[in-house]
Amino acid sequence: MVVMTPEATPAEIEAVVGRLEAAGVHAKVMPGELTTAIGAIGDPEGVREMGLEGLPGVDQVIPISRPYKLASSELSHHSATIVEVDGRRVGGGETFCLIAGPCTVESAEQTRAVARAVADAGASMLRGGAFKPRTSPFSFQGLGHEALDILAEVRAETGLPVVSELTAAEHADRFADTVDVIQVGARNMQNYGLLEVVGKLGKPVLLKRGLSSTLEELLQAADYILKEGNGDVILCERGIRTFDTAMRFTLDLGAVPWLKLHTHLPVIVDPSHASGDRRLVGPLSRAAAAVGADGIIVEVADDPEAALCDGPQQLYARDFPEFAGEIAAHAGLVGRTLA
Repeated sequence: MVVMTPEATPAEIEAVVGRLEAAGVHAKVMPGELTTAIGAIGDPEGVREMGLEGLPGVDQVIPISRPYKLASSELSHHSATIVEVDGRRVGGGETFCLIAGPCTVESAEQTRAVARAVADAGASMLRGGAFKPRTSPFSFQGLGHEALDILAEVRAETGLPVVSELTAAEHADRFADTVDVIQVGARNMQNYGLLEVVGKLGKPVLLKRGLSSTLEELLQAADYILKEGNGDVILCERGIRTFDTAMRFTLDLGAVPWLKLHTHLPVIVDPSHASGDRRLVGPLSRAAAAVGADGIIVEVADDPEAALCDGPQQLYARDFPEFAGEIAAHAGLVGRTLA
């Protein structure tokens, strides 16, 4: 990280950026209240040999030791990242974001009913699957583009921004036109080509941790998006595979405070996919609030028993107001209000 002096001029900052880029080093300018820092992402030895300390306006060059560079808290020059989605804030430590909706968009009526229920109870965003990556090719794969049309209609009716998962690059332009937050699912966390495409769309991204991925791998995946100039990345802990089979996945709640120490990006939790059991979603959601998560993303259905995908983990829409009230109360214990 190249730290400029408080008196550094725009021309001096641009000269440092030009020097870095000419050497094939990715440069990210981070203006601060008093000084400007420039993140130099590339070969550390090569950057050291450039002699940047001798350039006009440069105060010092600080090496970043972690393998993830842009996502690192070391590179956050002044504060934690806050992602704003149509006035809803994710991150920053003051609000708790509640994202809720059906696992999969099955019809306009189903999606509309759930959206109204979660909106009335205080949810700040609507989740809904259009393209569903399923373990079995014979399982319901989602309605595709028809689902995106339904989500757009429901967003217009309820005012809820839409979160939906992009599974393939060929759908990217359509998602950019329709979806407010583009989700990259656990199975695509290390699909680096897709991450680069998503990073170029200019939309907030919700990046889920891979099923067997370390936290450092999650942050390096985030770097692929950040490298494309998109700083609006939200990390999601959704459970990982362990030797235990009691739940669908093991929710790593320790990941939340660890990530808070090592990255400037907001962190949310997905208790629905971790547990696979709606009876556990409430306790895990309250725990997520207690350990400092910036929000949760949960699945809700009007009739989970009839759902075409992941019915056992979806909350009943009729129970959602009570659930949201409990989450708001626990978020309040750590000084947060629902976004």
